[in-house]
Order: sequence, then structure tokens, then C-alpha cells
Amino acid sequence: MENAAASRKRGVRSNRPTLICVVLGLVVVLSWGCSRGPRPGGVASVPTFTISSNAADRPSQYPPAQHALAQYTLAGRRPESGGSTTISTELVPVSLIFDGSTGNSGKKLVISALPEIPKVIASPIFQKFQFATGFTQYGDAVQRAEFYRAAAAKGWHTLLGQPRVTPALQIEIPVADGYVLASQRTGRSLAIVDVDFVQKELFKELSKIHAGPDELVIALTKNVEFYPMDDATVCCSWGAYGVDADPSSNSRQAFILGTYLDPDVVPGYSDVQPLTEQIAEWMNDPLQGYRANTFPAWRKPLQNGGCGGRGEGTFYRFAEPTDGGSIPNSTMVTEGGTAYHLENVALLPWFTENPHPDTFQGAFSFPDTHALTAEAQPCLRARARRSRFAPTASPVPNTRSPNGHELIGYWVGYSSTKPLPLRDVSSQWDVVIVAFSPPASGSTSRMVFRTPAGYTTPQFKSEIAYLQRRGKKVLISLGGGGEVVTLNTPEDLSEFTSSVSSIVQEYGFNGVDLDFETPSLILNPGDTDFRKPTTPSIVNLIAAMQQLRRRFGPKFMIAEVPEGPQVPAGMVAYGGQFGSFLPVIYGTRKILSFVDVQNYNTPPLEGLDGDYYMPGTADYYAATTEMLLQGFPVGRDPKLFFPPLPPGKVAIGFLVGRSHLAEIENSVRYLIEGKLGSKYKLRRPSGYRNFNGVMFWNIQADWRENYQMSNSVGPLLHGLPDARAAGRTETR
Repeated sequence: MENAAASRKRGVRSNRPTLICVVLGLVVVLSWGCSRGPRPGGVASVPTFTISSNAADRPSQYPPAQHALAQYTLAGRRPESGGSTTISTELVPVSLIFDGSTGNSGKKLVISALPEIPKVIASPIFQKFQFATGFTQYGDAVQRAEFYRAAAAKGWHTLLGQPRVTPALQIEIPVADGYVLASQRTGRSLAIVDVDFVQKELFKELSKIHAGPDELVIALTKNVEFYPMDDATVCCSWGAYGVDADPSSNSRQAFILGTYLDPDVVPGYSDVQPLTEQIAEWMNDPLQGYRANTFPAWRKPLQNGGCGGRGEGTFYRFAEPTDGGSIPNSTMVTEGGTAYHLENVALLPWFTENPHPDTFQGAFSFPDTHALTAEAQPCLRARARRSRFAPTASPVPNTRSPNGHELIGYWVGYSSTKPLPLRDVSSQWDVVIVAFSPPASGSTSRMVFRTPAGYTTPQFKSEIAYLQRRGKKVLISLGGGGEVVTLNTPEDLSEFTSSVSSIVQEYGFNGVDLDFETPSLILNPGDTDFRKPTTPSIVNLIAAMQQLRRRFGPKFMIAEVPEGPQVPAGMVAYGGQFGSFLPVIYGTRKILSFVDVQNYNTPPLEGLDGDYYMPGTADYYAATTEMLLQGFPVGRDPKLFFPPLPPGKVAIGFLVGRSHLAEIENSVRYLIEGKLGSKYKLRRPSGYRNFNGVMFWNIQADWRENYQMSNSVGPLLHGLPDARAAGRTETR
């Protein structure tokens, strides 16, 4: 079944003819049109209208495909028609019941949104408030800011009707589809849940509330962050919105799945803010899941120019352009003595890159008209940017003798270009992992490796040998993101070990790196003990590593690079992807060279101190890494204790371009030396002197960023006292 994330990302434009009209000067740079038009596909839905953007006069940096007439569907009626449109609304409180979590009573943990319903109804979502664009509701105030001249002249409004509150719906969350984090410091809880699972269950239950196709259903959860695509590494969003895309239906049920947040649950967000983000995005893109609005690819503001997406929010996570960085993401208002936080959202002309919008005060954002100060910038193709790049800095040479602390990096060999020759990687890198050896087409167990572009096979072998003569270790990474490698049968096991052996032997690699991401490693139902796994793909993978070690001898290196949900999330939930790498680490612990958890593309996770932390902070890096150094109860079961690994077998993984250097350096010094302090308190205050080191994805990205990471983190690691000497005296 197509998931919400995939359908949102792709989107489908309407080919329906549009009646072009001028809306009070909205043709300064773009030619806009409006149409009332039929309901989508001739089926019943909430009222919508369509605007058209003629992009023919856009700057030359736009690809030709983006010069065509684009259409965007919004909720309500066209602005020039004036008057008010009220959309009937059903407000559905949702109780989530977690199979994998129990409270003090020993019963399943339930997080109910029912107590928050009165606060939501009393908020500017449904009650009128004095906004700069009028005395009205939040969603209408945002739309009026986008079409302000027409709205002010014609008395135009799109309002949500005062909601009918339905009986609470209960949705049971299996252990493989979500978990609950607890904070002893605040007493709060935060749930991390599969949005596709909840959305599916929600639509199963909607028949009970008898909502009509011309009504908007708002399903409210509490203290929840969501992930799409059955993959918790794609985290986190505040919910989903759009219409039910069931092709067998003669109607399109409009819905919003959102959440209410207690104070101190997620830093920077509170009360109705997550829900207001969903409402604003729905009003500007009400047919998500059926016919989504698609904008020119836009770049995230103030975030190193990373691509944000082509929709109302970022790829997968659907965050607003105002989320992240130093941009204010909310405006606080007070109504009836209660404070409410409302999301600052980008207005439509920001997405269409109109430098002179006919919005309220010419703004690009609302309610804070200064949150975004200029239109979106186009996201140029990554390949074009890379082809023009040349570093302006030089790598810092590593003149120190090996000290047991390693800088580990992935060299990407599957690109169609060769921007950085293997032999030219900075001398700061101690372990170079060539990415990737994927499974052959049509197979999930026969691994292949193609000599990278720009090399003959003898040339590439020569460069591997050159690095090895300089004291570097060169591994081949098996699998990789998006690849599915599963060893379900004895035949799969034999084919895997045979093909990997051939690759290692032909190219002379020092060993292998296991990059088996979701869904390559999924625990089968009933597989509940990491010490005695029963999932065939996991059992056979352990056997494969043992066979390779026996074949190549004790110097053969085995590295493992699990995702965050596959290891530290196993403390709070064990099932599906959660904790799925733990049996592999446990089964190979005696032959393992090092494990470096990917501390990026990860959800919030809980540490050994009974508090949870947000990704991207030194607290998060230290807390999740120390779990492997100290051990932890799997699935919160003290009888299933995952034993600690020696510090020399543990490294920490970061992403070049997203991980911040200061947080990286702070976390590394804290883990190794116990210095600089942190909200998270190490179980060993003096640190782990023989901690292995740091991994980065990837070496080419570091090169394109003028060696920022390797020139800083490499000398930090190589300047520390000898880890091997510390290892002879240090105990856990």
C-alpha cells in the first residue's frame, strides 16, 4: 500500500482547465488565476478553489520544466467572490494504547487527547482572535494574509465550523509501530509512532463517527511525534493531512491528524502549535494523498542551502521552512488568560518564489511577518553544484603515530563522477569504508561491487593498496541505504558469504562493514530475546560473519553501522526495526572490530538516566552512545540485559552537513575525557579513555565543505592520549 509520505512527495497535478482571472494585482511577477471548478474528479469533498501561476518569466536558473503553468488547490472559495465559507468540522479525540509499554500498574500505557479537547476548542484554531489580517481564526488569518487585497476588499473568509466532538477513538500501537519515551526530570512522556499505521487505523474507525465527505475530520493525539514509511529514521513530523485516497470511494474524506503538546515535552514547541502547522498546510494543500500541490524545489533558509522539498513542507517530515535554525517558528498569543503558540508558516508566494508578493504588507510569512524576509531560493541539482566545486582549504596533515582513536569515513564509490580520488583522501582518515556493495538485481543475498567511475579495476586495487601502505584500513560496506539484504535461507547464506568473499579477495579489502538498514533487519513477531534470535535473516547474518572471519583470519575486520532505531531504541521497545541490530552485535561481539551507530536521521531517544533527548545535541550523542558502553535492559526488561561493549569497539557516527561541529566536539570530549559537562551525566564521570573514535558520512561531503570535519575532529582524536594504553588499565 502506498504510504502517506510517498504520495505527498510525488504529488499529482490536475490537468483540469482553469478559468484565468486577476485577483487585485497578483500579477506583479506571476500571473495568477482562479477557478471555482468542479470538485476533484467529480466526487464529493470540502469546498476548494484553484489558482494558477504562470512561471514563464522566472529567472534563467529554473529548469525548463518549471516554466509551465502550475495550478494550486486551496480550501474554501475563490477570494474575488468574497463572503465567508464555513467548513463543517469533526474533532476526534484519539487514545493511543501501547503494547510495548506499561505504566506503574503493569497495564498497557494509554496516552489520551480527550482532556485537551476543551483547550483546542478555546484556541484561535476555532475561536476568533485579533490578528493583523482581521478578527478571525488562525487558518483564515493565514489565508487572508496570502490574498490580503481581495480578502480586505471583499470580506473574504474561510472558517472552520465550531466542531462536533465525537466519542474518543482507541488505536492500539503494536511494539513494532511505536514506543514511548519517559522523562524523570519533567514527568512527561513523548510517543514516537508510525504515522501510516495510525492513519490506516484511523480510517478504519471513521465509520463510527459518521463524518460526511463535505466535512473536515481533525483527529487529535497528545504528546506524539510521527514517522512515515514504516521507518523511524525518517523522523519526525507532527502528523498528516489531506484526503483519503481510496480509489473505490466516491468521495474524498478531508482529514488532519495532529497532536497537542504539554509544556516541556519537545523543546521549542508547545500546546496547539503542532496542530496549527497541520491546519495551515491543509488549507493550502487540502487534496494531499489525491492531488497534491507541487512547487518549484526550494532551499531551506539559513541551513546551508539544503533542499527542503517541493511541497508545503520538507520532504518526508513536512516541516515548515520556519522550523529549524534561528528563524522564529511560532507566535504566542493570549486568549482568555491562556497562552497559545501558533506556527509561523510560509505564505504561498514564498514557495512560488515571487519577490514582490501581493500579500499582507508584502510578507512571506505569517503570523510573524518577519520570520521569512525573502522568497524561497531554488534548489539547484546537487550534481550541478558538485561538478563546479573546488575546495578552498587544504587538509591538515596527520603527522602523529596511531593512538587507537580512529577517524572513520565513507568514501562514496557509486557516483557517476569521481570528484575525490581514493588516494587523495585526507591523511586524517584512519579507516576508509568504500560504499557500497549492494545485492545484485533480483537478489537479496548475492552481493556485487562495481569498480567506481573513472577507474579501471587494476587502478582501484592499486589505490586501495596505496592507502593500506600508509597504515589505513580500507573496508567494503555491504548493503547501504535503500538496499534490502536478507538471508532467509541456507542458500541465501551460502550465496552471500561466497559473493562477499570474492569481493574482499579480489580487491584486497581489510574487511567488511554492515550497513543493513530498515527493512533489511526486521525482527519477526515472537522474536523477543536478542540472545537467542529466531528471525532467519538475523540468524544467518550472524553465521555469515562468523564464516567470513574463519575464512580470512583474525585480522579480518568486521564493522557494523546500525541506525538509531536499531540499537538505542531497543531499550524502550524491542520488535520490528526497534533493537533489530542488537542480536547481530551480540552474536558477533567476540569478532567485532567496532560498531558506530548512525546518530543522524534518528528519532528522540531515551538515555540511561531516565530522560529523553532530541537529536543533534551533545546530550543526545553522549546518552545514546553510553548505552553501548554500559549496557541496558532491552525492552525495559531487566531480565534481558544487553551487556556492554569494550570502549575500543564503540565509535560514534555523524552526518557531514547536518551535524554541527561544536556539538560533535563537545560530545567526543565528553565521552572520552568527561570534560565540558552536559545535562546528561555520564555513568563514568571520567569518560572512556580508550573509546574508539568518530565516523562520518561521508568523506566527499567533508571535502566539499573544505575539510571542516576532518580538519577539526581528526586532530582532536589523534591528539588524545594513547587509547591502547588506557585500555590495558581501564575497566568498565
